[in-house]
Formats: sequence, C-alpha cells, structure tokens
Amino acid sequence: MHKTKTIAYLILAVAMLAGLACTAEPPAAEPAEEETAAATEPERVSPHESTAATVGEANITITYGRPYKKGREIYGGLVPFAEVWRTGADEATTLESDRDLMLGDLHVPAGTYGLFTIPGESSWTLIVNKVADQWGAFSYDESEDLGREEMSVSATDAEVEQLTISVEPGEGSNATLSIVWDMTSATLPIMAH
Repeated sequence: MHKTKTIAYLILAVAMLAGLACTAEPPAAEPAEEETAAATEPERVSPHESTAATVGEANITITYGRPYKKGREIYGGLVPFAEVWRTGADEATTLESDRDLMLGDLHVPAGTYGLFTIPGESSWTLIVNKVADQWGAFSYDESEDLGREEMSVSATDAEVEQLTISVEPGEGSNATLSIVWDMTSATLPIMAH
C-alpha cells in the first residue's frame, strides 16, 4: 500500500510538471545587435549628417551634428566668441579626404581630421586637428593641430535656422568650404591636389 501511494504521488508530480512545462512561455529571443545598440544610444537632439563632394579627383566628406537655432542667440551667446568650438553638436566635426588638400594656405594630407573653429565678431579661424574622434571640444589639444587658417566672414541675407556645412565645388580642383548658421557665413577656399 505504501509503495502504491508513493508511485501515485510520483505520477501526480510528473503530470503537474509536464502541465507546467506546456503552459510556460518560451524563452525570449536575444535582440539583434543593431537593436541593442539602438536601444542603448541616447536619442540625439541635433541630427547628424555627412555632406560629400568630389573636388578634382578628391572625395571629401564632412560629418557633423546639425543644431537648430530655436530662437537662441548663437554667436556671442550659445557659441562664445574667441573660444574653440566643435563646429556642430555632440562629437567634433570631421573632415575626410582621400587626396591631399589645400584649405586656404594650409596643406592637409589625405586622411581624417577633427574640424574646429574659433568664431569672432568679424573673423573666424578654422582649426584642422589630427585627432578626429573627439567628443565636442572638451579634450581638444592645440598641440595636435595640423594647422589653422583664417576664414572669410559675411552676413547672410536671411536667417539660417539649422547649422549647415557644405563643400561647394568650383571649377577644376577648386571648391569652397562653407559654414552657415543664424545670420553668419564663414568660408574658406579648398584646392585638391
């Protein structure tokens, strides 16, 4: 009799476990790597963009964050005069070229660089830094500069709401680097080797 009860309890326990196993939810699938990266990366307030142009035989790409004005005072306010600026939002702006360039009188070998500016009330300085992968200008190190060039500055005809950086091809191997935001345009000639 004792043996019969033990067997009955075992059969009942196995039946209960089998029932639980049938009603349990299957394990969740592991998220794809892209989904995990997207979920952990914070949403950006300023969209990021790459602008590209072919100048002569050089392929030039500039990657930057594009902040909006949103009614703010930009130069002399959000972006102080006479201080190094990342020239965009978030990471430092980068310049990549597969050929040597001249930015004004500055020789820039093929490669990827950080682009910074020092905005002024009547003149700007473009900085080409050998360290491309930087967050803003917080770790900017002047000793890593490839060089600096003065930019031409003018007022725009209309307010530009979103920072816009472009490489505008000209004739042959010539182009113009243009940084436009708010009521200001800063430009520098480019020549591809």
